[in-house]
Amino acid sequence: MIIVDDIYKRYQTEHGPGRWILQGVSLVIPPKVSVGLVGRNGAGKSTLLKLIGGVDQPNRGHIDRRCRVSWPMGFSGGLQPSLTGRQNAKFVCRIHGHEDDIPDRLAYIQDFAQLGEAFDEPIKNYSAGMRGRLQFALSLAFDFDVYISDEVTATGDAAMKKKAAEAFKNLSDHASLIMVSHGEGTLKQFCSAGIWLDNGKAHWFDDLNDALKAYKESHPK
Repeated sequence: MIIVDDIYKRYQTEHGPGRWILQGVSLVIPPKVSVGLVGRNGAGKSTLLKLIGGVDQPNRGHIDRRCRVSWPMGFSGGLQPSLTGRQNAKFVCRIHGHEDDIPDRLAYIQDFAQLGEAFDEPIKNYSAGMRGRLQFALSLAFDFDVYISDEVTATGDAAMKKKAAEAFKNLSDHASLIMVSHGEGTLKQFCSAGIWLDNGKAHWFDDLNDALKAYKESHPK
C-alpha cells in the first residue's frame, strides 16, 4: 500500500517559485493494483511518479510507502557519469545488499540492456536511450512490490519495446505497476485502475476506463 497525503509540489525557476504542479494530492494505492496515470502534458504525471519513487521530495505533504517501491524505470538520475555501466550496476547491487550474487545480476543487467561493449564504457558517453535501457534493466534486476514506469515502453527500437512489454507481463504475477504512457493500449494492457491528474489535483478511479473517459471528456480534441 502507498499512501499519498496532501502533497504539494512546485519547482524553483530563475524567476522564483514556479506554479504548483501538484496541489493537495491525497490518495491511497492499494496493494497488488496496477495503476495508469493519465492527464495532459504538464499535468504532473512524471512529477508524481518521481515523488512516489523517492527520487524527488514534495514541498509539503508526506508519502508513506508500506511496500518496496522501485525508482522510476528509465529515470537517468542517480548514475555516476564517470563510471562505466558495469561499475554503476555493481554500486547499485551493493546498495541493495546483493554483494553475494553480483555476477548473476550483472549478467542479467548486461543482457537486458543490450549495451554491448558500451557496458564497460563511462555512461557520460551514453545516449539518453542507452541510459534509459540501463536504468530499466537495473530496476528489473531487483525484487520490488511496486514498479514505476514512465514511458519506458515508448523508448528504444521495436525489439526493446517488445522486451519491455514481456518484462511487464512477467511482473504481473508477483508485483504491481504504476505507469505513465501516452499509449492508451499500453495502459489498458497492464493497468486496472487509473489516476487522472488535472489542474494540480488527482482523481482516483477503480476502473482505468473511467479515468480515461474523464480525461477525454474534460479535454476534448
